[in-house]
Amino acid sequence: MRIGIDIMGGDFAPQTTTEGAILAQKELSNVELVLIGDESVISSIMDEKGADKSNFSIVHTTDIIGMGEHPIKAFKQKPKSSIGIGFHLLSSGEIQGFAGAGNTGAMMIGSMYSVKSIPGIIRPCITSVLPKENGGVNLILDVGVNADCKPDVLYQFGVVGSIYAQNVFGIENPRVGLLNIGEEPEKGNLLSQASNNLMNDSKDFNFIGNIEGRDLFDDKCDVIVCDGFTGNVVLKEAEAFYYLMKKRGMLDDYFSRFNYEIYGGSPILGINSNVVVGHGISNNEAIKNMIKLTAECVEADLSKKIKEAFK
Repeated sequence: MRIGIDIMGGDFAPQTTTEGAILAQKELSNVELVLIGDESVISSIMDEKGADKSNFSIVHTTDIIGMGEHPIKAFKQKPKSSIGIGFHLLSSGEIQGFAGAGNTGAMMIGSMYSVKSIPGIIRPCITSVLPKENGGVNLILDVGVNADCKPDVLYQFGVVGSIYAQNVFGIENPRVGLLNIGEEPEKGNLLSQASNNLMNDSKDFNFIGNIEGRDLFDDKCDVIVCDGFTGNVVLKEAEAFYYLMKKRGMLDDYFSRFNYEIYGGSPILGINSNVVVGHGISNNEAIKNMIKLTAECVEADLSKKIKEAFK
């Protein structure tokens, strides 16, 4: 297995991305990490950390897509950027997974242009993790890519979310809930009502009905489906819980699990390969976990299993 990492992407790159790759390599067996970025800088950081360079492959480039650049324009104009090269290696089969904490829009555009959507998928999405109080996790999708959705798109989120939960998190027959303002099927806006009706007839996943905001951290379901606008608000609020508790010195074992660093990143579900997007402010621990999550998606044949579900 070969995993590519955008070493130049992220607020603290290339220092933290290289350090994260070094940490990940120590925990991954039978995985070759392909570092895409400025070779001299990468080598210098590896020397500083005492890392064995023979454990890595380096693909040299100094071209970068900045965090503030327009995703479509930058991706087209900078094919030799670290993101551009990463997607070239991915689409040609030279790597089986690609991870980066740089320009999220460019990572999405690369996914759509280079490896493309799985036939039958209306809109790829990204997912994140909400910790349950009982020690488990809820997966929530979409969390930002698709602000406006139709019922059939939300239905597909239920399908791909179930496959992800089962194959990467090991949750058997995951329960899917639709985020709404009430449990009753008739509650919510027109989108919620139509989506509930569509999901109620599903044989593709285990739909348990509507869930409310108070259920986000309980064990009522395993996969939470919503549009990207709502999901992003929920995700940012969960992040705020962590920082508020930390600031007030109130972190315990549960609220410590709200730290994004633990989960590493968000996979893009519904494309023909394995791509994980990390947080722009990721430190070396978060980068390490982003790389490990990418390896888990590859190991699980996640994109292949989603593709099989849409044949």
